Amino acid sequence: MQKITLPERPDWRDTAKEVGFTFADMHGEPYWDESSAYQFTLRQIEDDIEEPSTDLHAMCRDAVAEIVTSQEMMERLGIPDPHRDLVADSWRRNEPEIYGRLDLAYDGKGPAKLLEYNADTPTSLYESAAFQWQWLEDQLAAGVLPRGADQFNGIHEALVERFRALFDRNTDIHFTAMADNPEDYATVEAMAWAAREAGMGAHYTDLDKLGVTKQGQFVDAEDRVIGTLFKLYPWEDLLRDDYARHIKGSGCLFLEPAWKALVSNKGILPVLWQMFEGHPNLLPAFFADDVADALVAGGRPVPGVAAAFDKVADQFKRGHVVKPIFSREGAGVSIVEAGDVTEASPNTDYDQHPRIVQAYAPLPDFDGFKPIVGAWIVGDACVGMGLREDRARITQDLSRFKPHFIAD
Repeated sequence: MQKITLPERPDWRDTAKEVGFTFADMHGEPYWDESSAYQFTLRQIEDDIEEPSTDLHAMCRDAVAEIVTSQEMMERLGIPDPHRDLVADSWRRNEPEIYGRLDLAYDGKGPAKLLEYNADTPTSLYESAAFQWQWLEDQLAAGVLPRGADQFNGIHEALVERFRALFDRNTDIHFTAMADNPEDYATVEAMAWAAREAGMGAHYTDLDKLGVTKQGQFVDAEDRVIGTLFKLYPWEDLLRDDYARHIKGSGCLFLEPAWKALVSNKGILPVLWQMFEGHPNLLPAFFADDVADALVAGGRPVPGVAAAFDKVADQFKRGHVVKPIFSREGAGVSIVEAGDVTEASPNTDYDQHPRIVQAYAPLPDFDGFKPIVGAWIVGDACVGMGLREDRARITQDLSRFKPHFIAD
């Protein structure tokens, strides 16, 4: 893994406008940045990213199977009591999943480490699946990249096949996201593009335009009954929304399913460590309440995790990360080293939620930027990746998307 400075395509901004990539710059800063790219070997992709990510997804499913049997675990993961059966039943009915994005710390040398799993509403889908592939083709044609260079990117094709596998041709699927958010709309449209290519009918409605009939069915802005809904709206918010009471009797299939509320929840990280302690792609993690006293000199963890924590206590003293179980774009995250908070997100929007603590895995540093690997899961397999980098050690909303290529 290395970062390579490359000439930019002279017309890439015009191309971005033509294809609707309207958020290539955000907050006055570049979001898409092709002044350099990350190069990987095929071995790094296959052995260190693709295979481990597929395994990590399977492990998360194993964890869900355990969590849905425990009211205590549902409570610890912040699932509202009135909707715990909804979440558990969606798992027991094997309601289908489409996609997710594992965020990994990886330096090209040691094993990739799971930081979190954006399994419900992951964004950066369009730029990962489409715009960086166009970059690869253009730079190959221009002779900028080595002849035969490739990219780990079968995301769009995998989405098309996933829709074909799950739904009959001409099935109507509705798509929704918050209005006036170009990044969210690009993600939804990338998903709808795959559905259309698979032979589905794809209909978009702004989230605030959805309604409920007297019979309890969800309808779009044109009063069409919704049988299948892809919603770019997180389950942790939806389950606290007034509309949540209509879900069970609506006859609507939700994508992603309600059980994804457990996988996208950072509370799954301590569950994974409990189930797969010592796994090379996991970082030690615990519920903060269980080890709070142990993180203070002279204290002890609760008995149920004492043996596991004692094995990694020195690692946590050197550095650990505190995360709310619900958060977006690094909000509420802080890094603690040798007992002192050395970096913290200024965004406190999620501070009211319970927290987990995770051993600190420093991101590699390339010219002052720290990349994070987003490994895309479609169905049950890892099918591609995208990279974002940030000057800060906590990847936040000013991170940049960086293209990648494979060349040995």
